[in-house]
Amino acid sequence: MKQRIVASGLALVVLVSAQARVEAVPPPAPSATAALQTVTVSGRILDAHTMAAIPGVRVEAAGRQAVTGPDGTFVITAPREAVTVVAEADGYLPESRVFEVSATTASLPVEILLVSRSQFSEEVSVTGRTSAVQVPVAATAVSPLEVRSVAGAADNVFRVLQTLPGVAATDEFGSRLTVRGGGPDQNLTMMDGVEIHNPYRLFGLTSAFNPETVENFELTAGGFSPKYGDRLSSLLVVDNRPGNGARTVGGTATMGITDANIVLEGKLKGAPGSWLVTGRRTYYDLIVGKLIDQSLPSFGDLQANVTLVPRQGQRLILTGLYSREKTNAEFDSDDSPERFGLKAASRNDLASASFFTTLGSATTSKTVLAWYRNTDSLDVDGQVNNDSRRSNAPGDPALSKIVFTRDILLRDLSLRQEFSSLVGGRHLLQTGGEFHGLDTRWGWTIAGDRNTSVANGSSSRGGTGLPSLLDSARKTGRSAAWFADRWELAPRLTVEPGVRADYSSVNREWTVSPRVSLGAEPGAGLRLRAAGGMYAQSPGYEKLLQGDYFVELTGTGALKLKSERSWHGIVSVERNLGSAFVARLEGYVKTFDRLLVGQLESPQQVAARVANYRFPDELSSSVPREAQITSTPSNDGRGRSAGFDLYVSRKARSSTDRLTGWASYTYGRAHTEAYGRTYAFDYDRRHAVSAVTSYQLSRLLELAVTARLASGFPRTPALGLRVAGTERVDEAGASVVVPDQDPQGRLVYSVDLGGVDNLNTARLPFFARVDTRLTFRPGWMDRRWQLYLEVINVTNRRNAGTLDATLEYDPTSDKPKLVLKREAGIPLLPTFGLRVRF
Repeated sequence: MKQRIVASGLALVVLVSAQARVEAVPPPAPSATAALQTVTVSGRILDAHTMAAIPGVRVEAAGRQAVTGPDGTFVITAPREAVTVVAEADGYLPESRVFEVSATTASLPVEILLVSRSQFSEEVSVTGRTSAVQVPVAATAVSPLEVRSVAGAADNVFRVLQTLPGVAATDEFGSRLTVRGGGPDQNLTMMDGVEIHNPYRLFGLTSAFNPETVENFELTAGGFSPKYGDRLSSLLVVDNRPGNGARTVGGTATMGITDANIVLEGKLKGAPGSWLVTGRRTYYDLIVGKLIDQSLPSFGDLQANVTLVPRQGQRLILTGLYSREKTNAEFDSDDSPERFGLKAASRNDLASASFFTTLGSATTSKTVLAWYRNTDSLDVDGQVNNDSRRSNAPGDPALSKIVFTRDILLRDLSLRQEFSSLVGGRHLLQTGGEFHGLDTRWGWTIAGDRNTSVANGSSSRGGTGLPSLLDSARKTGRSAAWFADRWELAPRLTVEPGVRADYSSVNREWTVSPRVSLGAEPGAGLRLRAAGGMYAQSPGYEKLLQGDYFVELTGTGALKLKSERSWHGIVSVERNLGSAFVARLEGYVKTFDRLLVGQLESPQQVAARVANYRFPDELSSSVPREAQITSTPSNDGRGRSAGFDLYVSRKARSSTDRLTGWASYTYGRAHTEAYGRTYAFDYDRRHAVSAVTSYQLSRLLELAVTARLASGFPRTPALGLRVAGTERVDEAGASVVVPDQDPQGRLVYSVDLGGVDNLNTARLPFFARVDTRLTFRPGWMDRRWQLYLEVINVTNRRNAGTLDATLEYDPTSDKPKLVLKREAGIPLLPTFGLRVRF
């Protein structure tokens, strides 16, 4: 269909991004050949608290880079001048030191202490004993460097997360995630303590998070702390970095075929602290759009933060985000009656203030006040060939009218307060609360044909069970309080019991969620972890923003709804394999109850609908008598998800390590119980394998490869054909449904997907994709150039994001034939890039 062609074309335009990165850093002196023109910078990087060596620290001096070894040491040969040494490591604040070099200095020994970020975030470190065992399970950190360098990621953190165990994309083009069989609406995204309701841009093609300004990403696939809640499946925490306070001003700039990005940062004048400003904008629309006289999908955003340090142990962070998206395009054909018009506009705005302070020697406080707004308007008007509806005649299939408007509003005024306190040297008490004042509105009009290719009538993609007119608004409140005690039972054994209480004004319900986690380190690099507890998700339009289905939450019926619930049980075994490899085996079980699903039509509703059909007796079998799923909500869903993950990673421990990356295998089974039957969850996936590698072929060349293999998601198969109906007004002025015919009087057929007994009874084909990236770092100009060539889906495999049931002309029959076509897959897609430091 034309809308699929248009959407796919736009997606390809966005994904083909040739990146050219430019970093504004102090220029190094020209390379020298004489020994007297260089100095050897060597030293150690230590933890400022424990004085232990830190391996894997990224060190840069005068444009040369190194990575500390297992003993925390590094060596760099730099030009003879004032040398600025910058050290960065995951989990630590970056440190920059300037060293003067005399004319006779041949070597420069240095020692740099890095401060753990935990001292400036939401926890108090346990002091005076062996470090407390970390207890979170199913948590995997992803660095911004990995987001920028993983083959096929296109600088999108969600595409990197798709390679982690238990995580998958709901489709190849979008960024929404399914975690261990759960739906995308069950995932919580937090940025600097603020809930981000829409973390995507360009209809989900790219991420709202700029890896140039992010400190760290961490995904927890289940069993997360009582500090977070109101979601059933996973937690993504995004920590933005402060500006570089070591320089007066500096920055980076990125430019590609489709978008441009600039970051400026530096230290504050007259006060301790830093500032950072970044802007992104697509510009392919300014070029291609002018050529075809269309306003193609585009976005631009501006983000800024100011970090103030009023005194030691305090930090005030002010953050602002301004983001806009727009589309205004019309497509038509000279040789067909097809046409398609799309107008869209979105706004994403955020203003927040975060204040961290120490209270005495053992207590910290963190307060986050935020205002968030997301609006989205969509206006579609067109008629396109419908490949699943036609008569048995040569030529194009029947036309379907796509006419609808949609408006969404989401405002969230939130306050979050966290306290951490170390008691008796063994108990880290964490408590806090949060409040959300929500203003939400969903509205639409559907004047065109319904999407009969989706089996669930409550599908947000135009399902037949949705009302033609909707104007639903809610002003609601959510509040929560939590408590957890991280108790060090022994130097290598930690337990963390906790509880969370949530209240929602939508259904005026309190839910209490007990949780517990356990961590042990018996020695020899072995770590054992376990977690369990209850997780609740209240009904709310802010969740439906990411969901696949829509249920109406206004009226007195919403008061009868219950919060969805899930019980998690997770066991993890992790071990160091030598100095570089880490392996983890993790098993999980999740049960679900009170899941929100659309109600089935009642027998009376089915009878009333069928009574409108005016089909002759010989065509009565084509009348859809199966009960349809509606947008009226109920808590009638239940389910279960279970499986295990095997994950192996290799991090760089020294500058001589050539191979880095990770690999994983996931086995899982997820099913739901609803409508009187048990069937597979929409994102049930039996097997998934992924491998992400980067190998330094030489000093000049680096090869990155991402490979993914997975069994297909469930799908609802076509059962056959039925005569399509069309609405007419009879002699009495009543609206009735009669058999549809083409201009020559031939019957028009459509695909029959059956009723709820046929939901998810088949599967999509096996998925496989390999992405590659070759990076070249030439030796000229002190190795300040970087060029790369990347190919997405290098094997050009035609994966099936959907398996569309289409109808084709059959000259041997009086009916068209049913043909399955693979759609919604990314073809072979080359891209290239250039990076220059100056």
